[in-house]
Amino acid sequence: MDGEFHLHIRIDQQGNADTDLIENGTGDEYILYKTNAAGTFVGDVRTAIGEVLSDIAASCYEPSVFKTDQAGLLTEYVRNTYGDELEFLWTKFPDNAIWRRKDNDKWYGAILTVIGKKIGLATDRVVEIIDLRMAKEQKEEILSLDGYYPGWHMNKNSWYTIVLDGSVRDDELIRRLDESYMLAEK
Repeated sequence: MDGEFHLHIRIDQQGNADTDLIENGTGDEYILYKTNAAGTFVGDVRTAIGEVLSDIAASCYEPSVFKTDQAGLLTEYVRNTYGDELEFLWTKFPDNAIWRRKDNDKWYGAILTVIGKKIGLATDRVVEIIDLRMAKEQKEEILSLDGYYPGWHMNKNSWYTIVLDGSVRDDELIRRLDESYMLAEK
């Protein structure tokens, strides 16, 4: 706002922001933007502060599309182990993403959101799932395990689905993800 103010921002560990706005000319704190005050000027101040906070959020925070702890765990694991990031390929489905190998561009995993009934659950709620590769000769064994389903929207002979709700242990998910990564090498 043409250098009229100095904005102090504090962000805590949970990402909550608190602000103080100091008038440069007087050194006094301007507090009307924190109240129910109305008017063009106070509205402009709120807009300017909102833009600064939005810029900080866009520059410093990674958006968290997926909500389950397991989706977060797997995303971090892949980033740290393979250096891969989720790719959001479909604008029509912004809650769906894939991982692919850098050396051959083959997919080795997909985190998706789907209505539970579509994969065989007895619920209409949306669940987060992971689709992983399997060797064709593993199909019968893998799909006989609790918490494993035929691949959602994938070749059911080469892919399977796990709901990211804790029904499959974290260490097992990571082992399966590693297997899927290796199967995508061929």
